[in-house]
Amino acid sequence: MTIYRISGVWKDDNSIITHYAFHRVKETSVGFAEKKSKADAVALLNNPNNSATTWLWNYSLGAWIVGSNVHVVEKKYLRANHDGTERNNLDHLIDYDWLRNLFR
Repeated sequence: MTIYRISGVWKDDNSIITHYAFHRVKETSVGFAEKKSKADAVALLNNPNNSATTWLWNYSLGAWIVGSNVHVVEKKYLRANHDGTERNNLDHLIDYDWLRNLFR
C-alpha cells in the first residue's frame, strides 16, 4: 500500500482547484511534493492500494502534522472530513499559486 500526504493545491483564475501537492510517505521520511492534476489525483486514490491524508502546517509547533483522511467524491474531486466538519475539495490547504505569486 502506498500512503500519501496532501499539503496544498493549485487553483485556476476562478479559484477552482486544478492540482494537488502529493507527498509519498517513505519508511523514515516524507517525499517532496509532486504536482498532480485533479484527474490524476482522483485516479490515484480510486486505487484501493493507495491512501492519503491532509498534511497541515502547524504554526505553533513549526512542524507538519497529519490531518484527516482524504477520499474521492462522485469520481470527480477529493474531500477530507475531520471531526465531523466537511472540508470540500481540500480548499483549506496551502494555495501554492498564491504563495508563488507572493514572491514574484
